[in-house]
Amino acid sequence: MTRYHNWRNKKFNFMIKNIGVFFGSGSTEHDISIITAQLIIAGLKGLDYQVTPVYITKQGKWMLGEELGNLKLFTDPNKKPEDEKKYYEYYLDMQESVGKMVFKRKGFAGKSITIDLAFPALHGTYGEDGTIQGMFEMLGVPYVGCGVPASAVAMDKALTKIVMQQAGIPTTKFIYFYNADWEAGRSGIIEKIKILRWPVFVKPVHLGSSIGIGKVSAKGGSAFGGKDKDSKDLEQKIEVALHYDEKVLVEEGVENLMDVTCCVIGNNELRASLLQESVFKDDLFNFEDKYISDGGSQTGKAVNNLVIPARLDETTTSAIQNTAKQVYKALGCSGIARVDFLYNKQTKEFFANEVNPLPGTLYHHLWKASGLELDQLLQELIKFAEEKYRQKREITFTFESSVLKQLGGSKLKSNKLDSPVSS
Repeated sequence: MTRYHNWRNKKFNFMIKNIGVFFGSGSTEHDISIITAQLIIAGLKGLDYQVTPVYITKQGKWMLGEELGNLKLFTDPNKKPEDEKKYYEYYLDMQESVGKMVFKRKGFAGKSITIDLAFPALHGTYGEDGTIQGMFEMLGVPYVGCGVPASAVAMDKALTKIVMQQAGIPTTKFIYFYNADWEAGRSGIIEKIKILRWPVFVKPVHLGSSIGIGKVSAKGGSAFGGKDKDSKDLEQKIEVALHYDEKVLVEEGVENLMDVTCCVIGNNELRASLLQESVFKDDLFNFEDKYISDGGSQTGKAVNNLVIPARLDETTTSAIQNTAKQVYKALGCSGIARVDFLYNKQTKEFFANEVNPLPGTLYHHLWKASGLELDQLLQELIKFAEEKYRQKREITFTFESSVLKQLGGSKLKSNKLDSPVSS
């Protein structure tokens, strides 16, 4: 059974018939995207939606096929979906793709697949950063999750912290710089970093899942505030970060740390989840903790590494949830996002740290603990996508002018300067 959802008003009539789930792409979080997509595809099918999996390879090639919704296709060591020609049979028909995405099979009288609503399951660059959202906007296709500006800002850790500072939201002190800045004057950058309170964390600004992140501690002193700053280790960590990104953030660490996460959903009326406390042994909540050890904390399987709700008093919990909503609004998020916090257990201070505009596996385990099952979460996200699409359609973006009419009878002339003649 195909499920239909209707939005009706005087301006347009919109029905969801087929949902396209987009995943993969040329990102360091490519594999995590596959896991998120498979969860979404299975959930949508369980709700009787018609679903088209759209897999984007690491090389940027687009593949369509019902079988791409099966995780086993990506876990078989002897067979790769990229090697199957049948998945490359469709191309995007730009002429027909107005308010929808129409993929047509190559060849004479080939069948077509029409996607009426897009559900991005992309993480990191080339998908979670506003790039594919821009494509959906240009085609007029409704889609789940944050829009172009919010996605772009949220995926840039430095811009996120700048927005939070401007909004009066507490965040740790930081500096950021580009690869060109580093090559031109690394000694000056190191001196600026030394002013920060150590240890410091070095991060590629556009990556998630803790990839490329390093901690640099003070050498020959206390863990925090040691006088001998380890410049050599700092340079090595920066070089690693620049291997993954052209822009790097260096921020102060937080003592007596508790890593706290809050998810938020909604467009205008926001709902915050319970708080999650992530427990880890090393210096930071790394990729292995998030996705590999005991099934991964980010998937909700490594239950020994998760405490839900976080071990915080009611006042602090409420303050963090409200701040998460503030961050969400300040960045202009919609649909869903995750806000990460750093909490000092001794001083009871908390700092908003990062925003993830498309949480891995939608953080469905945290929403389940908060009373929202996966099927309910998916339905809510689709409703928010419809709502955002409807509201945007009610805004006038075009303007009628007489500029071209007035130019109709005249010719445009360019003012050319006579070139000097060399003798």
